[in-house]
Amino acid sequence: MEEHKIFCALDTPDLEEARKLTAMLAPHLAGIKLGLEFFMAQGLLGVKALLLLNVPIFLDLKFHDIPNTAAGAVREAAKLGVAYLTVHTSGGEAMLRAVMDAANEGAQSVNKPRPKVLGVTVLTSLNSAETSAIGFAGQPEKQVLRLAGLAANAGLDGIVASPLEAPLIKQAFGATLLVVTPGIRPLTAAVGDQQRTLTPKQALANGADYLVIGRPITQSPDPLQALLSINQDIAAQ
Repeated sequence: MEEHKIFCALDTPDLEEARKLTAMLAPHLAGIKLGLEFFMAQGLLGVKALLLLNVPIFLDLKFHDIPNTAAGAVREAAKLGVAYLTVHTSGGEAMLRAVMDAANEGAQSVNKPRPKVLGVTVLTSLNSAETSAIGFAGQPEKQVLRLAGLAANAGLDGIVASPLEAPLIKQAFGATLLVVTPGIRPLTAAVGDQQRTLTPKQALANGADYLVIGRPITQSPDPLQALLSINQDIAAQ
């Protein structure tokens, strides 16, 4: 059976639109990514509504706080039955270890599989000038590798990074860390607010395990055809 590589980011506040897109696209996806816009509009009830469609849910809320607070949030998120969730690796190794323990505790308390925990490294909307302005030492790839090391040490399942850093991560950590790359843009799509990006084919060739693609699919006049075209392009590599 073909393994799908794309998570579609449903950046919408509308539950019915999210349901419609999920039902249409899910058979051709690795899963659906729900982020802050959807969560602030629909909350836990919205997440639970989409979980009822039996689609893997990637809950992308990027938890980042002191260890106790981040762990508490992750413990509750793990009880939902989502397949993936995200935390910021810049919270530090103590926070990362705490959230891994909490993910296990939360999932076990409701007899559900533990979600895979992904550590966000450097946002793909940032370029070298912007990472320097906020105090990162060196180029973005150096910071990504530094944060990936924290994730690996803490036992996270993977990281979120741009496809430009994927080869370095795979060289340094091999199969220890999944690499999930957001901001992917097909050749025909507008780059938008993404700075460090590649096409789907290029990202997979660089070593990405999964791709996150939102607007090029969801804002297309025909979202299903847009997704199928990307999948066909990937399969032809």
